[in-house]
Formats: sequence, C-alpha cells, structure tokens
Amino acid sequence: MSEKIYIGVDLGGTAIKVGICNEEGQLLHTYEGPTEVAKGADTVVANIEKYVRQVVEESPFAWEQVAGVGAGVAGFTNVREGIIILAPNVGLKDLHIREILEQRLGKPIKIDNDANVAALGEAWGGAGKGIENCVCYTLGTGVGGGIIINGKIYQGFSGMAGELGHMSVVPDLEAIGCGCGQMGCLETVSSATGIIRMAKDAVARGDRTSLSHVENIMAKDVFDAAKEGDEAAIRIVNRAAYYLGKSMAAVAVILNPELFIVGGGVSKAGDILFNEIRSVFAKLTPEPVQKGMKIVPATLGNDAGMVGAAGLFLRS
Repeated sequence: MSEKIYIGVDLGGTAIKVGICNEEGQLLHTYEGPTEVAKGADTVVANIEKYVRQVVEESPFAWEQVAGVGAGVAGFTNVREGIIILAPNVGLKDLHIREILEQRLGKPIKIDNDANVAALGEAWGGAGKGIENCVCYTLGTGVGGGIIINGKIYQGFSGMAGELGHMSVVPDLEAIGCGCGQMGCLETVSSATGIIRMAKDAVARGDRTSLSHVENIMAKDVFDAAKEGDEAAIRIVNRAAYYLGKSMAAVAVILNPELFIVGGGVSKAGDILFNEIRSVFAKLTPEPVQKGMKIVPATLGNDAGMVGAAGLFLRS
C-alpha cells in the first residue's frame, strides 16, 4: 500500500480531532481525544502526538504513508515560522509547535488558524470542491473567514488576510464596539453573539416578541421565532443577513470569487438567513460582478477543520 495520506489536526479547547485524508480531500478515518488544557502546554502537545499516532494505528494505513501533519488552531499564528503566537482557548503562547512536532513525529508539519483551515477544508473537500476561487465565512460565537485564491489560502503579507468578521460595515450611528477594539464590525451583528445581543435589546426595549418568554436566549431561538413570524425576530435576522450581504458585495468587487461558502452554527438557520443574504448581495453588487457567483452553505460541518488541516500540504 503506497498511497500517500495526510493527517489533519483540529485543535480545540475541549477536544483534539484528528483525521486522515487522501490526496483528493476525502476524510478516511478519524480519532478524537480530550485536549486537557488545564494540565498545561506540554500535555496538550503530548496529546496531539498521541492522537496522531493513534489515528494511524487504528486505520488500515501505515505510518510510512504519512506525508505530512497539518494543524488548525483558534488564535494568532505565524504560519511561516510554525509558531502559535497566542491561542487562549488551548492555553498556548509563543509555542514553536512546528519544530516540536517535527521532532516528536518525524514528519513535516504545517499550521494555520482555524478559520483559514475550515475555509480550505470546504474548498478542497466540501462545498467548494473543484472551485479555485472562493471566500468562506464561519458564523459562530464570532465571524471567521478564509480566502481561497487559485486553490490556495491567501494569507496576506503578515498572515492576517481573511479577517472578514472585522470588516467595518455598520454605520457609525448604529455601531457598537467590537472585541477587536474597533467599531461597527460585521461580527457585532452577524455572529451568534451579535444576534443574541440584538434579541436581548429587543426584549429590554419592550418589543412585542415571543423571545420575552425565553429565559436564556440563543441564536437558534431567534431563528425559530422568525420562522414562526415573530416580527422582532425577523428584523434581527434580516439585520444580520443584511450586513453579511453587504460585506460580500464589498469582497466581490475586490476578489471576484466564484463562490461564497457560509458555515458555522448560525448558518444552520437555512433559507430564512440565506435568502435574505442573497437578496441583499444582488441589490448591492454590480450586475457584471455578481454574474455566476453563488452563496451556499458549508457541507463539511465539524469535519472542515480536520480536512483543511490535512490539505495544508496540497492546497496552501
């Protein structure tokens, strides 16, 4: 058996997910174990090594077939040097992880941030399979992004390209502060956190809404209420969708991607969100630019990180 395989590591605060992919981006075998952040950086790194070896041992493949190991991490990374600058969710700071893992595993190592890796996963083996130019949004607690140009992640000169959640899209009079220190970021209105904040504000204002009877409002509650015709919830969903569509219109005239892929928990809202995003995008984007472009939901779900991390060797 001589087929090359690539291992992708999705390094999360609770769990480390490890997957084996072939050269076509197919996820062939997975393994998951606890991160154990509380035990410190040495334990986290030791667990990565252990789970990488474990996933191969449990698979029909041999260690000699492993051509490389990629890792995606939520935080700031120096991709060129292979350093995790700061990853608060996993308790890692200024860690030369590429050098450490190459010594431990004896295999080439590549790293990137989780949003870029998820984008690459969708482009390589998910909704963007066969597409060379696409832009991916991940809508969760925040808004992450990744840009794929000619089949590869676009990093920018310092590796900070694709921070789509920090595009300033909300007008000054309506803008609120973002965790990044700026005002009016997309993340403040189109993330789960932003949607929940707008819902709580509506309840506090005394708006007539079924959400006033929900004890601990989640983004899903807002979408469910909107689907039932709740006017306040519909306004919130439309606002989140409007600024997503507006940001895509701005990206479209700069990058001209073939596809926008939207993933993350918020994207599970379905048509009530996507129809409005597409409508806004169509209104705000010049017709020659938007021709042929599509806005679609991600398809890999929680596997995108593993697939994209494995793809760092072939598509980055």
